[in-house]
Amino acid sequence: MIAPQQSEAIPVTPIPETTPGAPYGNALYFVVLIAMSATIFYFLLKRKSKNIIKGLIVVALTAASLLLSLVYLSAILVFFPIIDNLWILIGLSIVVAVLFDLSIFRFGSIARNVAVVAIGGALGIFFGFSIPLYSAVIILAFLAVYDVIAVYKGPMGKIAASGLDQLQGLSFSFKDIQMGLGDLVFYSMLTGVIFFKFTSNILPTVMAIVGILVGSIATFFALEKKGIFPGLPFPIMLGLVAGFATALALGLPIQLV
Repeated sequence: MIAPQQSEAIPVTPIPETTPGAPYGNALYFVVLIAMSATIFYFLLKRKSKNIIKGLIVVALTAASLLLSLVYLSAILVFFPIIDNLWILIGLSIVVAVLFDLSIFRFGSIARNVAVVAIGGALGIFFGFSIPLYSAVIILAFLAVYDVIAVYKGPMGKIAASGLDQLQGLSFSFKDIQMGLGDLVFYSMLTGVIFFKFTSNILPTVMAIVGILVGSIATFFALEKKGIFPGLPFPIMLGLVAGFATALALGLPIQLV
């Protein structure tokens, strides 16, 4: 199999992988950021500061969509030298960001769900490409544990109980099921990690996706019984086990960075 040509990864973790204990430090960094963000949103929801909440969401999602557009479009435009120009890149990125904002805040629930899935997938794959293997695995494991604590003892459970629809753009809804944007991001990150770290064979990625789907189904069954259930533990655990077990069984070389 021909491996995809990879450009230099953009560093998104604060501690270089060569530093002793870096994976744990990077994982703690992600957990602290997410915990702080959840706490701030819970505090604002409790105070019924809807305008502030919407403003923060608009700024965060617009910035994320613009930056991701710049990253992905710059990679795409390389294949079209005639239009591979900085100003075209900036213009196209702004157009994508505007369309994304309209989909989230103006076009209705179907367009919103499509946009949330798109940005969740794009951000997760970006993380999977940019974060070194060991840090990525520890980050995912830490977040799965944190998700349990946050749902049952922390702010996420309280936010979910009050309704994720109050955080328009930060959740995906299908019928009676609501899923946070973070769950989509980290499912995609896991898939990206397996894909980019085992570039010589697609089977570990396929099995990781199967593991995520099986874990998601198990989560849905638990959700029916409990009403609120953490979305990360089952899919992350089964996805990691399925992906790495398949790679080990095939004897595949691992790309560590």
